[in-house]
Amino acid sequence: MARNWRGKIGKMDKERTDLFLAGDSLVRLSVIDEEGRPYVVPLWYHWDGHAFWFVIRERAAVGPYMRDRPMIGLVIDEMEVNEPAQGRQFAAPKVFAQGNAELIEEPNVGGEWVEIAKQMAVRYLGENGPEYIVPTLHQPRWLFKMVPDVFKTWEGVGWSKKYWVESEKGPSHEEVHAS
Repeated sequence: MARNWRGKIGKMDKERTDLFLAGDSLVRLSVIDEEGRPYVVPLWYHWDGHAFWFVIRERAAVGPYMRDRPMIGLVIDEMEVNEPAQGRQFAAPKVFAQGNAELIEEPNVGGEWVEIAKQMAVRYLGENGPEYIVPTLHQPRWLFKMVPDVFKTWEGVGWSKKYWVESEKGPSHEEVHAS
């Protein structure tokens, strides 16, 4: 029985990972607040094939949290990406990463963050990107970079074999995940 609705199941290779991360999914960034609690915020991101980049508004709490406690984690996921014209078709893609945020720029106007912010505005908003970003370029922003120490990917509607507990009472991993 064909199970095409599951998509390709397993870890993504570098090419597929980069293709997914070139899309417009938001990152959910986890940092530690001043009381030691997790603080999670959805953000735009830029992936350069090696590192994640974050352009943060000066007054956003996440900026000082990353500066003061740079150990961060993130998740980028979607239930489905269906953009055949761009060669982007994924069922339940996920990227999970951990690492240390590196402060590249304190809040400023006109720094390195500007080019990254312009690229993100076009990526997330398409032709409306410049209309959004240009009037805000005078607003100060932080720039952070994170090269992941831990980097995991997965795609498809299915379980990794490492999570499957075989049982005589149910089907095997292979029976459930056969194409």
